[in-house]
Amino acid sequence: MDMNKSRREILSSASMGLAGLLAAINLKDRRLLANPAKPDLVGKSFNTVEKPAKKPARARAMISLWMQGGPSQIDMFDPKEELMKRDGETFPGDIKYDNAAQASSKIMAPPWKFRAHGECGMEMSELVPHMGSIADDITLIRSMHTGVNNHGQSIRAMNSGTTAAMHPVLGSWLTYGLGGQTSSLPPYMALIDPGQLPVDGVGNWHNGYLPSIYQGTVIRPTEPRILNLTPPARLEGAPQKELLSFLQKLNQEDLERKPGEFDYQARIDMYELAARMQTAAVEAMDLSGETEETKKLYGIDKPATKDFGTRCLIARRMIERGVRFVQVFTQNQFWDHHGSILKSLPNACEKVDQPSAALVTDLKRRGLLDETIVHWGGEMGRLPVIQNDTGRQNVGRDHNTYGFSQWVAGGGFKGGYVHGATDEFSHKAVEDIVNHYDYHHTLFHLFGLDPEQLYFEHNGQNRKLIETDQSKVITKLLA
Repeated sequence: MDMNKSRREILSSASMGLAGLLAAINLKDRRLLANPAKPDLVGKSFNTVEKPAKKPARARAMISLWMQGGPSQIDMFDPKEELMKRDGETFPGDIKYDNAAQASSKIMAPPWKFRAHGECGMEMSELVPHMGSIADDITLIRSMHTGVNNHGQSIRAMNSGTTAAMHPVLGSWLTYGLGGQTSSLPPYMALIDPGQLPVDGVGNWHNGYLPSIYQGTVIRPTEPRILNLTPPARLEGAPQKELLSFLQKLNQEDLERKPGEFDYQARIDMYELAARMQTAAVEAMDLSGETEETKKLYGIDKPATKDFGTRCLIARRMIERGVRFVQVFTQNQFWDHHGSILKSLPNACEKVDQPSAALVTDLKRRGLLDETIVHWGGEMGRLPVIQNDTGRQNVGRDHNTYGFSQWVAGGGFKGGYVHGATDEFSHKAVEDIVNHYDYHHTLFHLFGLDPEQLYFEHNGQNRKLIETDQSKVITKLLA
């Protein structure tokens, strides 16, 4: 027996507490699930019913831990002897600064020590000891590249394949191509930080020109985590049952008079999903049934890690209940350390290090990591020279999109593997470069999708996530 599958089925069935209220809806769902929609990716009928992948797939779900602002690869993941030898000297090459007013050419070595982790010997900084503990489970990519030097443009490149604003993001494309795996929860969730929204705001989970049914559903960091989900007291129970039944009758009658109104059908489907979520979403975000050991694993027992750990644990619960794509965000410019990096970078690492590693560990021990991709990273890295050279405690690093690091785990990615390299100063990627479009192509491959066949007709054009013929699957990343 597939124990993981049976667990998901049990959890899914247990979440259908409104089945008695929504019998007509559930009958329709069973009919759809019994006859899955064909993967007509350019058709006019839009829904989130699960669709078969075009090719054999290794991954069925993904969790992206999104570090907005640009984590410093130099200080966390990419040690360089040359930086240590030449600390304080003038950088010998050309550098593109984003903030020329505070720029300097003085080399800054990482102030933190590196050591090898795991059987693979992966070198990481003392700032991320918990990530070091999962070294044998991750692929550390040291050669990421977007080449667009500001936050908004590089965020869009990494998330939507283009520097233009308000295009469909990765989560929208995956749910458009594959649908969801449950009728009780949205297929795409965005777990935002209690601080601020990241740069580009709602653009980070926007459906762009895809139908709105593929937009990410926002999960707030505090209660109520989903706005307007719980009915007011006067409508609970029988009143809501009667209201929903009457609304369902009116919608179906109206739909019968308007055959071919697919956007209208999609809107009806979304209202019906919202009704089911009253039980399913509340249960998925309720951590009371988790063991104390699991909560401690994620750092929920400590102030520094409580928030991010809670959201990582919710992400795991969403994935095991059939959600396709979950993205967990840090706040606006949380990693954008132009100054005071000696204090701000350790604080940022403390917030996410333990929960991020716990997520991989927890998925692995539950048998879910093999089919779930975990991504950790942001839109850029940092430069090897000092910015804001006004005293040791004030120094920082400027943006660098020409060579930075991120890691991935599970879902067909190779464990215990370091991919690519930057130059001797960790400035530019020079070996086995992974462009953002190569990263997307590789993800699609693992999900069994063909980036050429997954398109949407918009303004007379067939639009795609990857609109360059230069992209490729990075086979070295694959297990």
